[in-house]
Amino acid sequence: MPFSPLRLLLFILALAFLISFVQIGLISIAFDKLGLSPESAYLLLLCTLVGSLINLPLFSLTADSSVPSRLPPERARWPFFNLPAVTGKVMITANVGGAVVPVAFSLYLIAHNPLNPWQIAIAVAAVVIIAHISSRPIPGIGIGIPMLIAPVAAALIATMLDPQQRAPLAYIGGTLGVLVGADLLRLKDIRKLGVPIASIGGAGSFDGVFVTGLLAVLLA
Repeated sequence: MPFSPLRLLLFILALAFLISFVQIGLISIAFDKLGLSPESAYLLLLCTLVGSLINLPLFSLTADSSVPSRLPPERARWPFFNLPAVTGKVMITANVGGAVVPVAFSLYLIAHNPLNPWQIAIAVAAVVIIAHISSRPIPGIGIGIPMLIAPVAAALIATMLDPQQRAPLAYIGGTLGVLVGADLLRLKDIRKLGVPIASIGGAGSFDGVFVTGLLAVLLA
């Protein structure tokens, strides 16, 4: 991805949000419920923040030629929102902070907690359905999803399935469910968005996937 003042601005805002969030202890509470030490929690957050600046190219899709590259009028006024020209292809990437790190941490939770595989499958599948139904393609931007729908659903489902292990189950169901339901199952819609690059996991650190996992744990 080329350097963009927007990405730098988002990174600075994410860092400021992280500092304020940690100050009121919500992230510490969430990771404590997941059994992480403070050192491990801060390492995970650091990996998420740094990883939010990294997108790994995966494959390309043929763009819908009938849909021109465009931005909403309110964003087009700002020069750093300008996108590269669409060349008939959409490059699909995986954001390290918004996709790779949450998936890796979910696998860690599965390996280190006595979770029932069927309950994991049910929790993930339920959030996949909810995330897919509630997400919408936004032309010129990407796939959008209301922030609270997935974490609330993940927390409620995890509590009903396994009250004793609801925190890790909520995180796994929320993060994997959003990645699959709002990102992977929406790949066909990306062809019509008029963007040259689309990232699984979005902007990274405080994108829907990361926030969904933390909120789901706090609500569980």
